[in-house]
Amino acid sequence: MARNFVDPNAVRFTVRDKIFVDAQLYTGETFKSLEPQRLFPISGLMKYISLLDEEGNEVMIIRDIEQLMPDAKEAILSCLNERYMIPKITKLIKRTEKFKIWMWTVDTDKGIYTFEIINSYQSIKILYDGRILIKDGNDNLYEIPDLYALDKRSIKLILPDV
Repeated sequence: MARNFVDPNAVRFTVRDKIFVDAQLYTGETFKSLEPQRLFPISGLMKYISLLDEEGNEVMIIRDIEQLMPDAKEAILSCLNERYMIPKITKLIKRTEKFKIWMWTVDTDKGIYTFEIINSYQSIKILYDGRILIKDGNDNLYEIPDLYALDKRSIKLILPDV
């Protein structure tokens, strides 16, 4: 199946309903209620965005959001941010451990959360770009965009050997 990569200079996107966009190509062709989804949701935040129709069929792919016109870029990013809402940890308030299960209380950009980490080796992923993804015992994701932007106490609680 051939993939249809969209020319970033030949399309206009407008937000339809928080996670959907309408696309209008400069050829006059229009597509309604497309759902942007990241093909690589962890490593490719700005590249390879698939746009799916209401039946889940891929209509087109954006190679790089950065190449879009400013309004189109804003429309796609707002939908992706709504779809992939991951609280960003700004401070680790408390960490306890019982029977090798960690209980964390964190402050995030969405408020304070308390969650369990059952297996720290599988639940905490340090990514190549310096971000840290944390999956709690209920499979919810949290992100630390930059470990060293946190206060020293939080860093010490996350990395006790540092």
